[in-house]
Amino acid sequence: MTKEQSGTYECIASNDISNPDIRRARVTVNYPPFISKARSTGTPVGQKGILQCEASAVPKADFEWYKEDRRLFNGLNRVKIENQGKQSLLIFFNVSEEDYGNYTCVAMNTMGMTNASIILYGPGAMHDVNGTAMTPQCSLCLLLTATLFYLLKF
Repeated sequence: MTKEQSGTYECIASNDISNPDIRRARVTVNYPPFISKARSTGTPVGQKGILQCEASAVPKADFEWYKEDRRLFNGLNRVKIENQGKQSLLIFFNVSEEDYGNYTCVAMNTMGMTNASIILYGPGAMHDVNGTAMTPQCSLCLLLTATLFYLLKF
């Protein structure tokens, strides 16, 4: 069965002698977490920043957050973790320079686990096609290199 086959099914037994007998059965298909939303965000120093991770799963997913290999806990490292149903938020109330970087959201249940990389970046950072933060200086170098390559071609 697939997760899309979850739902309520109805069985009707009938004959010419009595009224039909109707029974309903609820079918639940368990499946491992699937992260449907993992949004990186840019936040200036001193402002509130929120990283969001959303996962579909049955049974419901439990979430963990990491920065590099270090697990983050609610109330420690100046962060708050709010789990609301299938969504987990990592909240920074006062973003500092050392908060910038790559975070990992891990969603798990008894069926399995998955993770997604989410970036908290500064307001001047640009992003490549993979969503990785690049500093403006590196972006300028890339632009100059591409321009030089283009000009040398002719």
